[in-house]
Parts: sequence; C-alpha cells; structure tokens
Amino acid sequence: MGLTNEIKSFLEAEALNRFLRYVKVYTTSDETITTTPTSQRQFDLGRILEGELKDLGLKDVILDEFCYLYATLPPSPGAKGTPIGLLAHLDTSGAVSGENVKPITHAKYDGSSLRFPDDPKLEVSVAECPELKQFIGDDIITASGTTLLGADDKAGIAEIMAALAAFKKFPQLPHGEIRVCFTPDEEVGMGTAKINLEKLPKYCYTLDGGEPGELEAECFDAWGATITFKGISVHPGFAKNKMINAATVAARFLAFLPEYETPEHTELREGFFHITGLSGTEEEAQVKMIIRDFVTPNNERRMDHLRKIKDIFEFRYPGLKIDLDLKHQYQNMWQVMKEHPQSVEIARKAMIAAGIQVQMKAIRGGTDGSKLSLMGHPTPNLFAGGMLFHSRKEWIAKSSLRLAAETIVHLAEGWSKVG
Repeated sequence: MGLTNEIKSFLEAEALNRFLRYVKVYTTSDETITTTPTSQRQFDLGRILEGELKDLGLKDVILDEFCYLYATLPPSPGAKGTPIGLLAHLDTSGAVSGENVKPITHAKYDGSSLRFPDDPKLEVSVAECPELKQFIGDDIITASGTTLLGADDKAGIAEIMAALAAFKKFPQLPHGEIRVCFTPDEEVGMGTAKINLEKLPKYCYTLDGGEPGELEAECFDAWGATITFKGISVHPGFAKNKMINAATVAARFLAFLPEYETPEHTELREGFFHITGLSGTEEEAQVKMIIRDFVTPNNERRMDHLRKIKDIFEFRYPGLKIDLDLKHQYQNMWQVMKEHPQSVEIARKAMIAAGIQVQMKAIRGGTDGSKLSLMGHPTPNLFAGGMLFHSRKEWIAKSSLRLAAETIVHLAEGWSKVG
C-alpha cells in the first residue's frame, strides 16, 4: 500500500527525534576486551531501548547478560506471512571518540561546505563528498567536530524504532511477525559472538549500510594476519654482523607489499592488504593486518605472497625467525544469499515502493548479516543513510532517516504476503 503524507511525516519525525537522542549515548566498543559486551556502556542504550520497546507494546522484550536486546512484534490483525528479523548494532567505532556526541542540524543545506562549531578548521566539501549535492534543501545532521556522529549504526536503530512506532499508531499498516535484535560489538567483529539464533527467524535484515538505495548481499572474504619478527638485540656500538633489528626488518618486509593493493588505492570489487598495527623493538616486532577480497583465490594469492616474503627474509637474515599466523574472519555471504533471491527481491521492491533508486552493491567490509548468513539466516544489508562513517566528518540527511523507515514498512508488507 502507498504511504500517506501523515505516515511519512510521522516516520520522519520519529526517526529524527530518536536518532538525535540515541547518538548522545556513549556506546563505543573496545577491541582490547574479549568479553561480551566489550564495554558495559553499551547497556546504557540497551536499557533505554528495552523500555521503549515495551512502551510500543512489543512482546518477549529481553536484554540479556551479553547486551543482546530481543523483542517481537506480533502480526497485524488478519496478517500471517513469513516472520522477518530486523537488526542494528548498539556500539560505535573506536576509530574516533564517541563520548559526549553533540548532534548539530544544518537546516536547509545550501550546497556549501559543512562546518563544525567545535573545530572551525574541519569541513566537508561537495568536492570531497559529492553525495551532498543530492541533499540541497534538506536538513543535514553532523556531530560538533570533536567526535563521530554515530549514524553507524544508531541511524539503523532509530529507523527500526520509528517503523515499530508507526505500526502501533497506524494499525492499518500490514505486517507479519517482526523480531527485533539490537547487537553489541559489531564494530570489533563480535556482533554475533553470543547471539541467540533461536530468537531469530530464518530471514533477517541488517540496517547498517550507507546512502539511500544501497542493498547489499555480498561482502568480503576476510582474513587476519599477525606477523611476529624475532630478531637478535646487540649493543648498537658492537652490532655489526651480529644484530638483527626486528623492527627494521618488519618495516622492510612491509615494503615488499604492493602499494596498489591497499585501501587507499582500491574501490568497488578490488581487494587489499591493510596494516592495522605495527610495533616493536630490536628484539621483537609485530605487524597486524587484514586481507580482503570478494574472490577467495585472490586472498589465497595474497597469503602465498606473505609466505614467500617470509621465506626470503629468513634466508636473507640468518638467525631471524618470522611467525606468520593467518586466521579466517568471515566468508563472503553471497554463497548463501544466491540461494535465497527472494529476500533480496522483496527488499528491492520495498525500496522502489519508497521511491528510491536501488543500488545493488558488494559490502567493502562486513556486517552482522554476513556472519548470520553463514549461520543459516540469510541477511541482506539495507541502507541506514549515514555517510563518512567512523570520522568526525560523519553526516546524515533527515530525509534518509525517513526513507529507511519507509523501506522497513514496505518490507514488512511484502513479507506479509509470503506464506
């Protein structure tokens, strides 16, 4: 069914007001911690949402000891259909501070550079982010300049909550059973670590993408590498032909990696090596990196390259020891999604019903959905609307919040017709 202007206005106001509240809650996860959740502050938002879900009349609202929040919306009167799950994550990235976020609304954006009151030197220009041109006349929300905004993924949470509020206010909106799950620790790759799969239906969606229209059913095949260099430390005054400086060797090792296969030089379906950490002394040094591609043999080639460099360096520096630890992090979800085209098609039609031009993309990263898909729950990723994630320049348009909420409403209607 088409949505009335009253429903659209309600969705926009609900999504915006909720988003502006949620981003102020400090929920950054901590990659140095191995327990779930990695930061207790994620419970602060979890408890707020727990209360709001109960106020909206959802059933079986549970915030468990691992900070997973579950809730169920029963079908609308007379509707049956196939249950679906809607997921978004509570935490924000640790790449930039997420504490004391102050959202700023740039009303009726005029096409000039976005400025930030707490850092006058910071700006986002149309040249840097051409997507801004699509939102001239819209309201743009940013943080104040010293923190990220948190649209990743509090926009997704706000949009789900806005849709749930609309289902309560407008009972004529058809939907089958909807199960909601808000997860912790997605930003540190632990979003499904303690998830209770029994509380999820077979088909789910994450709202964790970028600009309006993004629909993703494919992601990277992902590996992590830890390379430890064990050298020989000798007093530098007497080190000739004796010292093997592990830190220096590590730097030379990295110089053997192809520069054109790094995130700075790749896009679309191109894979890469990415150094995430480098530390060390003369005696021992360590490199951490991630290896990404959409095609598994390409990643195998990259790992073979690391093995060959290891052999060369151990031959080149007698006495040097290099430990190469390679771990598979997640698989390309497409191997599952290609067997469930209906879940993608219903999402595509939902976006079209909301007046959005669909952009089928492959995720240059991972989501909770990529792991859930391999765990038996096909989970495409839908746009949430934010841009320049994980940075102080992060922004989102008010209309994007509304369009994502509208998409959820149309998505629910689509699945209500599937027996």
